[in-house]
Amino acid sequence: MKDIMNLKDKTGAGIKDCKEALEKCKGDMEKAIAYLREKGIASAAKKADRIAAEGTVGVYSDAKTGVIVEVNSETDFAGKSDKFQALVKKIAEHIAASKATTVEALLKETHAKDKKTINDIVTEAIATIGEKISIRRFERFTATGSGVVCVYSHFGKIGVVVELSCEKAASAKNKDVAELGKNVAMQIAASNPLYLDESGVPTAELEKERDILRNKAKAEKKPDNIIEKMLEGQVKKYYGEVCLVHQAFIKDPSKKISNVVAETGTAAGDKISIKRFARFELGEGIEKKVEDFAEEVKKAAAAK
Repeated sequence: MKDIMNLKDKTGAGIKDCKEALEKCKGDMEKAIAYLREKGIASAAKKADRIAAEGTVGVYSDAKTGVIVEVNSETDFAGKSDKFQALVKKIAEHIAASKATTVEALLKETHAKDKKTINDIVTEAIATIGEKISIRRFERFTATGSGVVCVYSHFGKIGVVVELSCEKAASAKNKDVAELGKNVAMQIAASNPLYLDESGVPTAELEKERDILRNKAKAEKKPDNIIEKMLEGQVKKYYGEVCLVHQAFIKDPSKKISNVVAETGTAAGDKISIKRFARFELGEGIEKKVEDFAEEVKKAAAAK
C-alpha cells in the first residue's frame, strides 16, 4: 500500500491504476510510472477529437521577461482546478527561459526540473485530470536595454504582456513606471486595442473605414466639401477606438494613454514609450460545441 500511495503521489493516477501498474511491473516504480504514462498517452488519443475551449490564460514575469500562455481544457471546472492551474504555472515559467517560438517546438523541449518533455507533462496531466488539454499559443517579451515588461491577468480569462521602452536604467526600478506598465496592461485588457498607434493600421483597412463613413455621409445628402472635413474627424475617432496610444485612459477619460505615458516619463526624468503589446482572450476564435441536453434526453427516451 505504501508503494501504491507513493506512485499515486508521483503520477496523480487513481489507486486502482497504481495497484495494477505495480503488479504488472513487478513492483518496479520507474517501470510503473512509464506504464501509467503509456496509459495516459492512450487516454490522450481518445480525447484528441474533443473541443477544448475553456482553460486559463496564464502569465509570468521576472525582471526582464514577460509571458502569456493560453492552455485549454474541455470544461471551466477543470480549468479552475488546482492541478490545471499548477500545470499552467509550470508551462509559463518554462516558456520564460525557453528559446521556442512555436507551440510545436515548445512541446519538444525538456523541462529543467522534471526532466520530461513539455508534451509528456501535458500528456500526464490529461491522464490525471481526465480531459483534453492543449497549449494553444504563447507570447514571450524580453525587454532590451533599460526596457520594462509587465503582465496582467484578468481572472485567467484575459492575459496581457506589454513592453515599455525607457532610456535610463533607473526606470526599471521606478515604482511609477511599474504602475504605468500595470495600468497600460489593464487598459489593453479592458479596451482591446488592435494597434499600438496609427502607423500600425493597414492602409486597406483605413481606406475601407473611410469608404464606409463617406457612403454614410452621402446617404445623408451631405455636401462633398463637408464630407471630407467630417471624414478627418471620424478617422481621429476611429484611431481613438483601435489604437492604444489614442484611447481614453480608463482611470481618467480626460487623458489619452499617450498623455499618461508622457506624464510618467516627465516625473521619472526619462523618455518612456510603449514598444509593443500582446493580448490573449480565452477561447477567442474557437468554435465551441453547443450542447442541447434536453434534445439528448428526448432522443434517448425515443430510442428505448
